[in-house]
Amino acid sequence: MTTEVKKFKKTLDGTVVSDKNEKTIVVKVTRRFKDGVYSKFVSTSKKYHVHDEASKAKIGDAVTIIESRPYSKLKKWELFKVN
Repeated sequence: MTTEVKKFKKTLDGTVVSDKNEKTIVVKVTRRFKDGVYSKFVSTSKKYHVHDEASKAKIGDAVTIIESRPYSKLKKWELFKVN
């Protein structure tokens, strides 16, 4: 008998910076980490194109996104919830 282990999808928290496209939002995710050489905390950010089927999220909203199947060349994330 084989037992299947459920794999959880990656989740990220960020802020919506654009909602001009249909069913697509752009989310800016900022992460903080300690620099290895200088031992200072550094912030970097990255923008993700996210599938938003119902167009719930608006600019400035805090959102949680999860990874999903590729919807297009850039969209590989899906809106999970608006915080």
